[in-house]
Amino acid sequence: MPSGAVQASGRAPVAVALDAPDAATALRWARAVAPHVALLKVGLELFYREGPAVVAALRAEGLLGGGGAPGDEPGLFLDLKLHDIPATVAGGLRSVAVLRPRFVTVHASGGAAMVRAAVEAAGEAAAAAGVEPLTVAGVTVLTSLGEADLAAVGLSPPKVARRWRSLARPAARRDGPALDAARRLAVLAVEAGAGALVCSPWEAERLREEVGNSVTLITPGVRPRGADRADQARVATPEEALAAGADYVVMGRPVTGAADPEVVAAALAATLGGPSRAADLR
Repeated sequence: MPSGAVQASGRAPVAVALDAPDAATALRWARAVAPHVALLKVGLELFYREGPAVVAALRAEGLLGGGGAPGDEPGLFLDLKLHDIPATVAGGLRSVAVLRPRFVTVHASGGAAMVRAAVEAAGEAAAAAGVEPLTVAGVTVLTSLGEADLAAVGLSPPKVARRWRSLARPAARRDGPALDAARRLAVLAVEAGAGALVCSPWEAERLREEVGNSVTLITPGVRPRGADRADQARVATPEEALAAGADYVVMGRPVTGAADPEVVAAALAATLGGPSRAADLR
């Protein structure tokens, strides 16, 4: 597990997605889960609605730690998936660096120059503010995309996609176009300086082999066994994702949609919490 992913003792290596319709709901969820998980994820829905003020509110209540290395409070995973020309993405990174996130996501498909600009801007902003630099996380292939989707957007040839869709064995299909695209984008992002990658659990093991142990792997598309897959195509349980090489798993609705999110988060901490447990799962 990369040094940046070591948990405070007992915390689950989970990023809880605060995909809330408003700040009040996000704060209620955060209060419930913050004692038990490693990261709180603020994504497009909440950030576009509430802006940086929601991060300030979370921090004011002691629900977020600082950027950089893990501490006693959950870190901020700012999942904005930036994707634009290099200068614009660099400007975006400089703007959000003041929020002291631990991770900020950019789409690796934006190209090496864009990822490199994001990494350089993050370093410059941290130096100017005198804080530890955030980690740029390159998003590889969205977990909602299947083989047909990848062909439609040009990430795999249609003939290849049709061949892999015809395979009956799920294990064999994990070696298909999604893995190929994820591997190419992962190498591009890491060579451009990204310190973390976002990939589905299906690609985690192969990407870990590809990029080594110094890169943090974050896997969305994680559901408890038997849970509704919702809009996710390539999914696994938390235990399966961590065993495949993930450092953090992202969970939203299975936690925040529960009758008591704190009970679910505490159970995850009891099952997955702490660096020794995560290492054992590998």
